[in-house]
Amino acid sequence: MNFTVAYEPTPDEVVRAMERALRHQLRALFVLFPAFLVVSGIVFLLLDLYSVGIGMLVAAVVVPFVVPWSLRRAVRKQVPHICVPTTLHVTDEGYETRSAQLTMELRWSLFSRVIPTPEFWLFFINKQASGFLPRSAFTPEQQAQLDARLSALTKP
Repeated sequence: MNFTVAYEPTPDEVVRAMERALRHQLRALFVLFPAFLVVSGIVFLLLDLYSVGIGMLVAAVVVPFVVPWSLRRAVRKQVPHICVPTTLHVTDEGYETRSAQLTMELRWSLFSRVIPTPEFWLFFINKQASGFLPRSAFTPEQQAQLDARLSALTKP
């Protein structure tokens, strides 16, 4: 495998990729934190601390809406640096990305996990979201080659 493509990601595409990667990274937070707030709220209600208990129950309802909003807001600050004309060079060993502001070369062995989605390949290093490649930048044949190469790093 050895091919080069020119690509310019759109702001919406970058936001979707990064949001999806962060959702995978923070999956436990999305489930456990609201559950913790509900349990704590019930405990405070049972202890006759109504204002604290009701506040925690309200927070349990609000948190699932606020966290994705804050993630999108944080990601949008990075969009101008990412949405630039970029050249991607992909080989069996890894990939290189070049733009006017940044040149970066990454080896596939660096990634501990790759999550393929219909739009992207999401890359993780030790459970931390570390990047993505957009499928739309590649031809169907190139996508198949990448899927085959990354299959060893793909975990359900």
